[in-house]
Amino acid sequence: MQTLSLGRSNLSSSRLAYGCWRIARTGDSMVDYHTARAAVLAALEAGYTLFDHANIYCAGRAEEVFGKLLKELKGERDRMIITSKSGIRLPDDPVAGAPYRYDFSREYIVAQAEASLRRLGVEYLDFYQLHRPDYLMDVEEVVAAFDQLRREGKVGEFGVSNFAPSQVALLQSAWLRPLIVNQIELSLTALAPLSDGTLDQCQQLEITPLAWSPLGGGLLADGALDILPHQQKYRVADTLKALDEIARSRGSTRVAVAIAWLLKHPAKIIPIIGSTNPARIREAAAAEQVELSREEWYRLLTVARGEPLP
Repeated sequence: MQTLSLGRSNLSSSRLAYGCWRIARTGDSMVDYHTARAAVLAALEAGYTLFDHANIYCAGRAEEVFGKLLKELKGERDRMIITSKSGIRLPDDPVAGAPYRYDFSREYIVAQAEASLRRLGVEYLDFYQLHRPDYLMDVEEVVAAFDQLRREGKVGEFGVSNFAPSQVALLQSAWLRPLIVNQIELSLTALAPLSDGTLDQCQQLEITPLAWSPLGGGLLADGALDILPHQQKYRVADTLKALDEIARSRGSTRVAVAIAWLLKHPAKIIPIIGSTNPARIREAAAAEQVELSREEWYRLLTVARGEPLP
């Protein structure tokens, strides 16, 4: 698989990333282990090197099972880019009655990074991301957390997730090193980053966009088994027809074409593949072989918009 630099860092990532959100969903340690093992091995064999985590994925079990696999996969850590995220606090944390909320306090950022390191069984994270914008974000406090984690050798670089351009600009104004990624929902079902300034800013500041849910939670593949509430309103019938037409003409698949649509953008988007199906993980990697024309790219955009361009 091709590689590219992450932002203005020295980190080099595969063209696609593997997202670990679903690898420990059942809570059954043996079932989750076998699911995670099959998925991670398929990703490694297909050339994925960037593995994306978050402290809340499967209530920490995703990091735990991944850490168990790392102990078995001798030498693989050195060719992986491992990242995690924090900033979301679930209800009743740390006391009963506490609401779902966001927390960018220095103490929480540092403590959760350290907890992720323990679960993953690694000494450092290649980069660390703030998961969703905290409306009470004090950039000086965030910078203090970043400084501490970097000084102690626990994190190499930093990025954000789901940040609007103004929020990126605010944090970047205080953090003297470059933020290297912004992880955003982006696909033929979620087009806002094309027009809200997010991808423009990524190109301007050389921030790498990581696209979560690049297949609309599976809606752009063979159907979604587990999607987020807001994704339930996505309507994809016409988009699927357009994807299938291009796929047939190229001897490819709708999954590969949908991913190739993201790869075409000059912001150098890295789609995060979250399926635990080894066949789907390999199928997504085939997107590298599909070079869409400008006409095909705009045809898909127009159909996905559901209306003509202005």
